[in-house]
Amino acid sequence: MDSASPPANFSAAGLLAEVEGRVEGHRDGHGFVVPDVGDTWIYLSPQEMRSVLHRDRVRVRIVRFDRKGRPEGRVLDILERRKTPIIGRLLHEGGQWVVAPEDRRYGHDILIPKNATASAAVGQVVSVELTEPPSLHSQPVGRVAEVLGEIDDPGMEIEIAVRKYEVPHRFTPETLAQAAALPEKLRAADRKHRVDLSDVPLVTIDGEDARDFDDAVYCEPFKRGRGKTAVEGWRLIVAIADVSHYVKPGEALDEDAYERATSVYFPRRVIPMLPEKLSNGLCSLNPEQERLAMVCDMVIAADGALDAYQFYPAVICSQARLTYNEVAAVLQNTRGPEAQRRAELVPHLVHLHEAYRALLKQRGLRGAIDFDTVETQIVCDENGRIEKIVPRVRNDAHRLIEEAMLAANVCAADFIAQAGHPSLYRVHEGPTPEKRQALQAYLKALGLGLHLSEEPKPAEMQAISQAVQGRPDAQQIQTMLLRSMQQAIYTASNAGHFGLAYGAYTHFTSPIRRYPDLLVHRVIKALLGQRHYHLVPSAKTRVPEVRRGARGAKAVVKPAKPMTQEMESWEAAGAHCSANERRADEASRDVEAWLKCRYMREHLGEEYPGTVSAVTAFGLFVTLDPLYVEGLVHITELGGEYFRFDETRQELRGERTGVRYAIGTRVQVQVSRVDLDGRRIDFRMVREGEGERLLSRGRSQAERAGADKPGSASEELAAVRAADRAAKAATKARKTATVPRKGGARKTAPKPRTRR
Repeated sequence: MDSASPPANFSAAGLLAEVEGRVEGHRDGHGFVVPDVGDTWIYLSPQEMRSVLHRDRVRVRIVRFDRKGRPEGRVLDILERRKTPIIGRLLHEGGQWVVAPEDRRYGHDILIPKNATASAAVGQVVSVELTEPPSLHSQPVGRVAEVLGEIDDPGMEIEIAVRKYEVPHRFTPETLAQAAALPEKLRAADRKHRVDLSDVPLVTIDGEDARDFDDAVYCEPFKRGRGKTAVEGWRLIVAIADVSHYVKPGEALDEDAYERATSVYFPRRVIPMLPEKLSNGLCSLNPEQERLAMVCDMVIAADGALDAYQFYPAVICSQARLTYNEVAAVLQNTRGPEAQRRAELVPHLVHLHEAYRALLKQRGLRGAIDFDTVETQIVCDENGRIEKIVPRVRNDAHRLIEEAMLAANVCAADFIAQAGHPSLYRVHEGPTPEKRQALQAYLKALGLGLHLSEEPKPAEMQAISQAVQGRPDAQQIQTMLLRSMQQAIYTASNAGHFGLAYGAYTHFTSPIRRYPDLLVHRVIKALLGQRHYHLVPSAKTRVPEVRRGARGAKAVVKPAKPMTQEMESWEAAGAHCSANERRADEASRDVEAWLKCRYMREHLGEEYPGTVSAVTAFGLFVTLDPLYVEGLVHITELGGEYFRFDETRQELRGERTGVRYAIGTRVQVQVSRVDLDGRRIDFRMVREGEGERLLSRGRSQAERAGADKPGSASEELAAVRAADRAAKAATKARKTATVPRKGGARKTAPKPRTRR
């Protein structure tokens, strides 16, 4: 999909008011200013964008409002030029060397003097540093700083993405030196003040392709008391790699870890938060190797309630590395071949499953949201290209590990909250009033007598999801429920987790790959030692901008009282980690989109059944059922009639035929175009027989009204087909139209379309 889009709600801003903010370019040539204060995005015309670049900081004056009250600005001053390199393809056009940016939000081709190409060849992917910024009358000028290689080189899409999204992908020499100096095995000093759990049969349970193992689990029956007053349940141990033992505040390892904030996962490659010696070595709970861990030791009652818990540092030794499929096979048949291979572990796995089922009961009582969504996995060949895309099948093994991790995270949040110590919480707020009203209107439009309270509870959302099970539009309704909720963030102001229905929730279980978890470990250790952990902001990393209205962002939870300097540091750390989490997600999606486009180029012209996954004013997004690839059916490809977008019902409806397209609608499409640079796949609707069926239905209705004439259906069908051919011809003409470009080169004129 397109890059930045303005927020749906616009606040009033005064005419001629001056606003400072960050430029968000759009691939169609215009842009927006995201203000430093407030949530009103200010439109910049293509003319205004000629002198600025995506992510520059500017001061603008609001010069007019459109008919919807949205402001348009004029650039007064450029406050700060973005200095990061730009990635693109080197081209030779009209006697000039130019680089076409890979990120189309930049909107300018960059002129390269012939002595500044760094021996790069035509068509190669390069990194460019600007030497002259753009102006109203000239293009930007730059020099090639790095030659990445050919666009078809294996892994090139990842090399582009990490630079395009400014993902740190090289550790500093100081970090590598510090990691290399770490011991290969545990020392006597490492074992001090730790509980020895090396004889407890803890196991890791992960996917087949997992490389780092940061959690291990063990479960056994637990009984407290005697006779009729005895309370039965389970003792659940969740051991998490003790990364904080090796990564100390202020050291090089910590600086690099904070700068990354998270590991970034691509098909066939990971950009880790920590060097490999830690992520795959000392901090990976490999089987039959002693490792340091932070343990959450819990007592779970028969009804799934958490009766008690304690945290302590320990030394563990994982007894086995199990996969989800192995554990699922054992639980399905405790006398089968997989169970016989792991006979000594079967009783513990059975107890773990029993504890999971108890926790599941408690999840239901809380009213936690649990939607059925299909996740996919890209399977690549040896060259890094897509071989196939398959759905990820979740079994009880996935779910029991998930519930065990949730329990440990809740205990961590409760432990910190009870102590009143500052920390980072994982906060997920409920629907905003605007989203709640839109969802309520949508449900009402469908004729569903399901009401949402002024402040919806998770149980209400879950109840709606369960109530519509079995309906043809159940998937559509569930999608709308998901879209009504906000994005989870890291913040020092605890506001609970709406989706999981927890009053306090944090991340404790993945310190190898998430920096917030590492901070939580440090806080818990400080509390165990009756100390206070003082967060020292990193001087190396600028906190990314996080504000309402930024794509994929949400407002930071506002504290009930003014923040102290310490709390401001925690909030800044939360904003940094939240922003980098989104950056990692965007980079991963970009790579997957590139791979899917490359994959679909081999399927041009082929027809597939699909399901409408999103509806907009400009067309339908359709996911192909057999390939799990999404593409756009532009509204001009829907036929020779006018389609009206019903925002309340989230559907497109033909005014003449009455045909409707909504989320979940089954369609047949043909792959018509693949834009690798734009990460876009276009489909056209296949309508064989559809016209006759729709017109026949319309004819019968007209006959009942006494308004039809013999033979009119076939005549109308012919008219529909003629209009369809005319629309396609017009679309093709627009695509082949060209406009002159400065310097003698030519480029294809952009296709007019509605902003997404």
